[in-house]
Amino acid sequence: MNDTNPASSPDRPASSPGPAPAPGPAAPPPPAAPPPVPRSVPPGPAQGAPAVPGPGAAAAEGAPGAPAPPGSPAPGAPVGAPAPGSPVADGPPLVRIYGEGGVTTLTLDSPHNRNALSARLVAELHAGLAAAAADPGTRAVVLTHTGTTFCAGADLREARPTGPRELIALLRAVVELPVPVVARITGHVRAGGLGLVGACDIAVAGPGASFALTEVRLGLAPAVISLPLLPRLDPRAAARYYLTGERFDAAEAVRIGLVTLAGEDVDAALAPVLDGLRRGSPQGLAASKRLVSAGVLRAFDRDAEDLAELSARLFGSAEAREGMTAFLERRDPWWTA
Repeated sequence: MNDTNPASSPDRPASSPGPAPAPGPAAPPPPAAPPPVPRSVPPGPAQGAPAVPGPGAAAAEGAPGAPAPPGSPAPGAPVGAPAPGSPVADGPPLVRIYGEGGVTTLTLDSPHNRNALSARLVAELHAGLAAAAADPGTRAVVLTHTGTTFCAGADLREARPTGPRELIALLRAVVELPVPVVARITGHVRAGGLGLVGACDIAVAGPGASFALTEVRLGLAPAVISLPLLPRLDPRAAARYYLTGERFDAAEAVRIGLVTLAGEDVDAALAPVLDGLRRGSPQGLAASKRLVSAGVLRAFDRDAEDLAELSARLFGSAEAREGMTAFLERRDPWWTA
């Protein structure tokens, strides 16, 4: 089945029972910047999808659902301002935001479910992206994480988990943001989390990063996350990792086009990238991003609806229920040869 089975493994489902991993230390701010003052992005309205029949899935890309984009801050709102009509949820924010030196950092801070794409985290991430875009001083957005996992995919523990169309809306928001988005990865990335990395313009990974498209082992496929992934990935490598679900490291992620660069010190590797982005003009950055992301957006325009339907159909299938159940029960599904 998957490479490992312990509950603490990054390949365990975000919805699996058992103790949640201990929160890791907060990710450091971008290099060459004085310590920022953290600010929180209140969540947008919780959006979701009908519950998937059967048990929750492991790090899947998204459960069936209808599109419902969250609210976003009004133009000109300061960084960290709440989205209009967004209720303040109990507990700490799942996406933390701070800005310094022309860089707005969005930190995924939901270690109890390994930064899975819950409805609330997706809403807060939408709000954070909109707030960064509305800040005229922002030249780049850094998307990073606390804990040992960048993103584990969908959180099917929820009664109304994030659906494929909602995931498409989030990925497109990253691709269409007029400000460059840079992924800073020091941990594990699984399934739908790879779509988030693929949507970013630049991705930098450290030695602790690992990646896997685990959907095929659950009776699923990397459907909607193909929108940002396939235009960027080496076709032979995409076929291998889509079909086998194997893990690969940061160096391999660079080789196949998922990650821009890898380094032993992720912040040292990131420093010249952020320095270059700080020197760009807002107009120049926005126009240049449109040029390099045009192929990805064409994939969204052409294939998004078909892939959302494929994702929903697979999630509702008997094979997917068997794959999810087998994973939770730590056994091989019936189809394992």
